[in-house]
Order: sequence, then C-alpha cells, then structure tokens
Amino acid sequence: MDFDDDIDEKEYLAENIDVSTVSRLIYNLLKAVGEDPEREGLQKTPDRVARMYTELLSGYSMDPERIVNSALFNINYDEMVLVRDIEFYSLCEHHMLPFIGRAHVAYLPAGKVIGLSKIPRIVDMYARRLQVQERMTRQIADLLQTTLEPQGVAVVVEGMHLCTMMRGVRKHDARMTTSAMHGAFRANLATRQEFLDNISRGSKPLQI
Repeated sequence: MDFDDDIDEKEYLAENIDVSTVSRLIYNLLKAVGEDPEREGLQKTPDRVARMYTELLSGYSMDPERIVNSALFNINYDEMVLVRDIEFYSLCEHHMLPFIGRAHVAYLPAGKVIGLSKIPRIVDMYARRLQVQERMTRQIADLLQTTLEPQGVAVVVEGMHLCTMMRGVRKHDARMTTSAMHGAFRANLATRQEFLDNISRGSKPLQI
C-alpha cells in the first residue's frame, strides 16, 4: 500500500552543522596535506565540502516521530510487508569514508501499517550519520518494532565499505551483511526463512 510522502526535501539538509567552521577546517586540511587551497581547482572546495556534509549527515537533525507518526494507519492485515533493495549511502565513523549498499526491511503487522515511503526514509535517517553497519541495522529494526508494535520485524543490510577497499586490507570484493530480527522473525524459523527467500530472489550483486 502506498501513501503520499509529506516530508519536504529541505528536511534532508542538516540544520546543526556549522558550515563556516567546517569550511575553515577543510581549508586547513588541504594545507596540512601539502595542497594549495588557493589554487584554481581548490578555491571553492572547502565550501563545497561543508555544504556536502549538510546532506550526508542530515540524519542527526531528522525527527523519527515526524517521519513516522504522520503515516501510521489502522488496517486489518497480518501478512508480511516487505520493502527490499533500499539503496543507502553512509559514512563509516572510524575513517569517515563512505559505505554504500541496500537494506531489506519487513514486518508482520498487528493492526497498524506504515506508509510505504516511510521505510526508506527511516533507512536514510540512520544512514545519514557517522555509522557502523551493525548499529544502523539494529536502529532501523528497533524503531519499527517500537513504533508499530507488530508481530515481528526483520532487517538485513548489505554493504560495501570503502575503508576496506581503498586502504588497509584493500579487498575490493568484500561485502558485509548484518541482520536484526524481532518477534516472529526471531522465534519462527519458517517466517524468517520466507523473508530470507524473498530478499534473495532476483537480487543483483552490489556494485560500485
């Protein structure tokens, strides 16, 4: 079931980021690594990077209640609701390098459903922060479980981390999969397997 998304795109810009301070720090970073921040190609880079962070880290200023509560509906439906292949982009909190991937989210309603667009919004809210994939996975599941009080929630996240691709072990093809299960998805093997079968069917490999 699809419901209109009433979230303004302006809410996807962080309001708590001090753009001028970030810009100044990036200017100093460029100098510290041996670059000339006054050369033509870099003159506007500090401001560009600062403005970029208002988008990449906008999850800190998003309100879960604002996202969720306007799209809760009382509906007599108790079969699995699944949204798969939700693309996300995040920043690893250890090196501030990107990790990207997709999330698969399912729940078994117990009298309430949430508007379709809100599940990707929830994923984005937690992804657009300094993160680790394990915590992000748990946060998505916990919010849905607390808000909907369903029979169960299942979240699987697949990610590619540039911190392992560009530095350190430099393993380009490494993929990380994390999961969080509540209620029937944790207690009932058949329910969990139905979810896993659904997300694996026709799934394409992650690519950068």
